[in-house]
Amino acid sequence: MQQKLRAAEQHLAAVDPVMAQLIERHGPCGLLARRSDPFHTLCGAIISQQLSTRAADTIQSRVMAGLGAARHIQPPQLLAASHEQLCGYGLSNAKAKWLRALATAAHEGHLDFIALRRLDDESAIALLDALPGIGRWTAEMFLMFALGRLDLFALDDVGLQRGLRLLYGRPRDARGALPPRRVQAIIRPWAPYRSVASWYLWRAVEATPVSA
Repeated sequence: MQQKLRAAEQHLAAVDPVMAQLIERHGPCGLLARRSDPFHTLCGAIISQQLSTRAADTIQSRVMAGLGAARHIQPPQLLAASHEQLCGYGLSNAKAKWLRALATAAHEGHLDFIALRRLDDESAIALLDALPGIGRWTAEMFLMFALGRLDLFALDDVGLQRGLRLLYGRPRDARGALPPRRVQAIIRPWAPYRSVASWYLWRAVEATPVSA
């Protein structure tokens, strides 16, 4: 996989001078540095929705401690806990229901991560999007960070939108966003490594003051 990442960096630097500068500034891509158990990753994505990173980490730690999950949350642990117990760990009613539904789907084989890996990106996104509490953005993040898919660009991601505005400027529409055609013109040459380009956009945003 590291060879693929180096190939991605070479491709991006060759087709886009902005990306070439980002790669020089931020170094090798760390997109797959924290790959984790796929079920655990999806649980974490549900827990973290609409929460700050700090709050999400706190609640996930409480859930794991309550379930007795040493490293990864697993379906049997969630199914053994009652709805009330899950809410007692700090989860909302909706998130507790979504986690139990996810555990049921995995336990009964409706969500098969081995089969999921064999699907193309859009088919995998559609399967995940059909699960309670999993939308397209969550599915895209899962494919990138848990399954190592290298050619995804989450158009609805706020950080990526900001990165495009910061680095590729005008023209912008009335809301200050880049027009869809402009966005497509920017990201099209990045294929088949748009996930890697996304990683560099996120790094650029992190390094830029919020007021910029």
